[in-house]
Formats: sequence, C-alpha cells, structure tokens
Amino acid sequence: MADRTLRLTDPQAAAVSLERVAEVAGRLERELAKAIIGQQRVVREILIAFVAGGHCLLRGVPGLAKTLIIKKLAEAVDLRFNRIQFTPDLMPSDILGAEVIEEDRATGKRVIRFIKGPIFANIILADEINRTPPKTQAALLEAMQEYQVTVNGVRFDLDRPLFVLATQNPIEQEGTYSLPEAQLDRFMFNVVIEYPSAEEERQILTATTGLAEPQIAVVASGEEIERLHSLVREVPAAENIVDYATRLVRATRPAGLATDAAPEFVRSWVRWGAGPRAGQALLLGAKALALLEGRSVVSFEDIRNVALPVLRHRILVNFQAEADGVDSDQIVARLLDAVRQ
Repeated sequence: MADRTLRLTDPQAAAVSLERVAEVAGRLERELAKAIIGQQRVVREILIAFVAGGHCLLRGVPGLAKTLIIKKLAEAVDLRFNRIQFTPDLMPSDILGAEVIEEDRATGKRVIRFIKGPIFANIILADEINRTPPKTQAALLEAMQEYQVTVNGVRFDLDRPLFVLATQNPIEQEGTYSLPEAQLDRFMFNVVIEYPSAEEERQILTATTGLAEPQIAVVASGEEIERLHSLVREVPAAENIVDYATRLVRATRPAGLATDAAPEFVRSWVRWGAGPRAGQALLLGAKALALLEGRSVVSFEDIRNVALPVLRHRILVNFQAEADGVDSDQIVARLLDAVRQ
C-alpha cells in the first residue's frame, strides 16, 4: 500500500495506489459475494461509503441480509465489530458506556472506572435504529461526526477507522421513532435494499439450507483502510465537476438564496433541500467510486451514480408531493435530468 505521503500527482505513486485500491475493492466484493447472493448495487454503495470514510443508513424489509452484509464486511477487513440492537428502552449509556464505582477489597478504597460501551469498535451495526427514542439515537451523533464520545464531561477518543451502518425497517410504524434530520444528515449514504430476483432467491434458498458455511478471507487491515480514506481525498476533482455538484445540491432547495436555481417541480414538492454536507458527500462518493473502478479522475457520471444514495434522505418532501404520490427518489431522478452538466 502506498504511504500516506504519496500523492496522485506522482505518476509512480498514483499507479501503485490505484492498483492497490482496485485490488482491495475487487477482493472485498468477491469475498462478500461468497455469502451475499445478488445485491451487487447495495454492496457497491456500502463499499463506496466505507472507502470514503462515511456512514450508511440501510433501509429495507426484514430478511434481506442487511445484518449479514455488515458482519461479513467486518470479517473481510479484520476489524472489531459490534452490533447494537436498538429497542425502545435502550439508553445512551448502553451505547457509549458508563462509569462504575469499584471497591478494592484489600484497602477498602473506592475508584471510579469507565466501562466502554459497544460504540468502541471499528464497525458498528446499529440495528433497527428507528426503534429507539431520539435521545438514544442522538448518542451516535458525536461518535459519527467527531470520532469521540463525552461521558460526564470527559472525552474518550474512538478507534479509527469507524464505520457505522444503521438499518431501518420501513414497514414498521408501531413503536418507532423517525430519525431527526440532523442525524440523517450524518449518514453519507442512504442505501435501499430491494427483494432479490427469482433466480437469486432460488440460489439463496439452496445456499442457506445446507451444511456449507462460506469462509471469508481477510482482505485488508484497519491501517490500510485508513490509508484508503486519505487516498480518496487526494483524488482531484476538476472545477466543472465541483460546479456540477454544487448546482445539483443547490437545485434541491426550494426557498432562500437558491430559489432562482430550483426547478419548478422542486418549489412545488420540496419542503427542505440538501445542505452543504450533501455536496461533500457527492464529491467524496464520486472520488471513491472512481478509485474503486481504477480511475484517478472524477467524471460527471460518478457524481450521477452516487446522487441517489446521497440526496434521497436529505430532501424532505411537502404535503403536495405526498398527495401527488411523489417521493424523494423521483425528485432526484428529475433533478439529474434538469441540471445540466
């Protein structure tokens, strides 16, 4: 793996870096394919966010291998994995950890010791995150954005890399809590997982009802993944690419300074558009996609390919859109047609 100090402007360094990134990405996808049948788009989008150093919200009905994907990813990169099952009675301390008083039986002296919670890992599965109240959901905010947690005024740094994948069941309404917009914005991608095709489902039934257990090989270490995060940020983006990402994000806003940039359908259907963090996610996702495909240059198509998982959870539709049966996915699709490159 190329050293952190190497830059893509150095031809030799670029060749080594691109070759290594493509190798790691290809092996990761091949290892995950041993256990995950189909869902190539879902796996690719999760890998883009993982390589870029972002976090993912994975939305889909039960039984579509959401938990299995993240567990196998943790196995393939030899990182510490923790699963947090979100329930209505889950408390912030159940995620972050808590201080306890211990007494030395020999001396009788009492000391306060901090017991780390499951957030102290490299890959976190926040299972059914919408089943817990906003106070507990918010316990993830500082960890996801600042890579640290604060307990009783004391800050504790988290290990790097840190990748949070939260799952959400869209069909459950009883006993669930919608994620606040501030927390949704912390997720780089919102990935939607659909039902498999008929042939894929047949393969799933065959593979999962026998004795064979797929063995996942380790592809990369945590240190190498951290270097990949740095390498993604080194990929250059031309001014016209940055301009396109900027105009795409600004076109999602129906009011304020961006009113003149918003198409008519946005002003009719959107209550609140995407913020600057969406533009950051667009560029980082496009850079990661380019690297995964062995390219050192970001294209317009890279921006378009990551636009849906980046924008779908950052565009809030209004009542008129709901009445017209329009969702954020349809609005993003129309935006990609309306905003010129």
